[in-house]
Order: sequence, then C-alpha cells, then structure tokens
Amino acid sequence: MRILAANKAQTNQIARLIMQAMHYDCCRYFMGQGHTLDEFEWTMTMLVGTEISQYSYLNTIVALDDRDEISGICVSYDGGMLHELRKAFVVAMKEGYGRDFNNMDDETCAGELYVDSLAVREDSRGKGIATALLSAVIDKGRLLRMPAVGLLVDQGNPKAERLYKRVGFEYVEDAVWGGHPMRHLQYRIKQTIK
Repeated sequence: MRILAANKAQTNQIARLIMQAMHYDCCRYFMGQGHTLDEFEWTMTMLVGTEISQYSYLNTIVALDDRDEISGICVSYDGGMLHELRKAFVVAMKEGYGRDFNNMDDETCAGELYVDSLAVREDSRGKGIATALLSAVIDKGRLLRMPAVGLLVDQGNPKAERLYKRVGFEYVEDAVWGGHPMRHLQYRIKQTIK
C-alpha cells in the first residue's frame, strides 16, 4: 500500500468513496426528493474536480493497492477555511437540487485539521488502510502546525469510533450533520520543538 496526494484523474473514484463516507442517507438528505444517487455522484465528482471545494482532490490523499487502484481516501482541510471551501457545495446544492444550505451548521472550526471524509473500499477493509490514512493526516496536521485533527463520527457507528479512539482521537462534544447525530472527536497534536 502506498499513500499519495490525489490527482484530478481520480475524481470519480474519490467522489464515490466520499458518498460512502457520507452514508447514502445523508446524500439523499442533501439532494432532497426526486433525485437519484447517480445525480449526486455526478455533482460530487464535479466538486472533487474543482480546486476550491471542501471535497477537492487537492484536499485528498489516496491509499493505492499493489495494482495502483484506490483502496481508500481521506479528505482533510484547515477547519478555518470551512466557509470558503463550502461555498462550492452550497452553490451546487442550490443549482442542482433547489436546496439551500447557506445556514448549515459548522462541522469544524479554526484550530483543527478537519477530516471531512474517510472511506475504504469494501473489499479492502480490515487491512489497516483507514489507520494508515489517519496516521498520514495526523502527520499532515503536524507539518501544518495545527493543534488538532478533528472529525465527526456517526453516533450509530461505534466500530468507526473505536478505530478513531484506538488511533488516539478523544471525544469533544455531540454534533449534528446531514440530519444525523454525530460525535466530534479530536486528536491533539504534540508539536516537537527544534
């Protein structure tokens, strides 16, 4: 397994894994009635392909298997950039689905490198890929001199929460995202002084 920065040619594969990370119920929540997951995949592929979007390939690292196929992804960005990066999503939801998310609750804030999406292909699970991606994001946070790496985990997904806690994430507070009750976890980064 190799972990690398994503490239634009991988946008559709990344979009599919982001949708998996979101859970399809959240995708349906965002697009509303009368639309298909295929439509949402097209929208997400467009957002991943842009440079100024929270879902941009520029914010994504990929885990490649021995055939150089994507086995997992992790999208992360500076939480202080959320409002700027979210604009593309808000516009896409308004134009594509007539849904207004201008006043959506913030899932992150300044002071944390936010893990927006983490997903591993179903046939690649149980091989340590998610742990390796999280370790790479923690290293990215350390390089950016961020005090913490944060994420939301669905309260109905205790298996994922156990993984995050095993890596070193700790509970911060309850939250709601995409209509789902979530838990906000953080990994506090200890900076080394040189």
